[in-house]
Amino acid sequence: MEFIPSHHPLTPPHTEEVRADWLRLLRSRRVGPTTFYRLMAEHGSARAAIEALPEVASKAGVRAYTVCPENVIETELRTARKIGARLVAVGEPAYPRLLAEIEDAPPLIWTLGDLSLFERPLVAVVGARNASSQGLRFARTLAEDLGAEGFGIVSGLARGIDGAVHRAALETGTIGVLAGGVNDIYPAANADIYKEMATRGIVMSEQPMGMKPFARHFPMRNRLVSGLARATIVVEAAAKSGSLLTAGNALEQGREVMAVPGHPFDGRAAGCNILLRDGAHLVRSARDVIDALAAASPMARTRVTDTRGATPIPSDPDAAGDPQSRARQKPSVDLSKVTALHDRILARIGGSDIPEDMLIREVGGDAEQVAGEILTLELTGRIARKSGGVLSLP
Repeated sequence: MEFIPSHHPLTPPHTEEVRADWLRLLRSRRVGPTTFYRLMAEHGSARAAIEALPEVASKAGVRAYTVCPENVIETELRTARKIGARLVAVGEPAYPRLLAEIEDAPPLIWTLGDLSLFERPLVAVVGARNASSQGLRFARTLAEDLGAEGFGIVSGLARGIDGAVHRAALETGTIGVLAGGVNDIYPAANADIYKEMATRGIVMSEQPMGMKPFARHFPMRNRLVSGLARATIVVEAAAKSGSLLTAGNALEQGREVMAVPGHPFDGRAAGCNILLRDGAHLVRSARDVIDALAAASPMARTRVTDTRGATPIPSDPDAAGDPQSRARQKPSVDLSKVTALHDRILARIGGSDIPEDMLIREVGGDAEQVAGEILTLELTGRIARKSGGVLSLP
């Protein structure tokens, strides 16, 4: 059975009540973007998925599971109204088009600023927090020149290269993606640029209001930085750095990866030189970026399918049918077979990460059943999901 990736035909919420239901489902324990889309596909609406979650968790062996309380959502929405933040749902016209195309696109994003910037051609510029003076100077010049050519600049509002490109692109348009809540200024040193971007640019986040960024939030943030943009440009990066993770996300998302070369003896250039060795476009100026994008084949806009085994998300919510009638049609479960299937799934993951579609193929059998049990193992915390649909043992 075909699985339609998250960025296709979800009907966006048409009332504030439905919008609150989406947020409540997404804020419930162990429900990330992929699980959100799968639950929506299975149950047809956020309200139905919320009602089904405790039973789904119970069948998975999770006791006393509770969904996100309504008062938590009310507080988040009230906080957002106070600061003038806008909640944008996937499928709405204001939602960034390229971001909607990534596999694990956030169903909802909080935004501040001028959302018309999402309609501009966007490039991401990232790099070291501990950047050299030359690196900072080059990043500023690159951002200014690309901005003058009509590009919006995306980065992560961190210290170093991120802050430099945001400041350089303020006049032409820049978007900052936060690892914490959209109302949490991190790092504090960038408070001035944050305030400017919250009105003249865009500040956005998928995290709850007031959320302090933890280490696990930064890789999640990085996939959004690359997902917004046609290309990710790495100015300076060590051999093991978050910037290289962002470049890796860009490759997985089918976007262009570019890098600025550096001296072999400079550790801050090691990551860029590795990217160039492996085929990234070399960047010496904005012209190199423009030429590489012009030469790149247009990114596919067609409906993408694969064999993950989940039910397609209907474009018409009524097409999902009655969840209760679907439940009545489900056959009884042989617990010994389910346990054996769980063992096969966990054994296939072993000590190494594996993409979900590959795992389903290697486990064999009914793809829909395997995908459902992967979800069960994820809800119980026996499987961890990483960016790009990669699964691992926690």
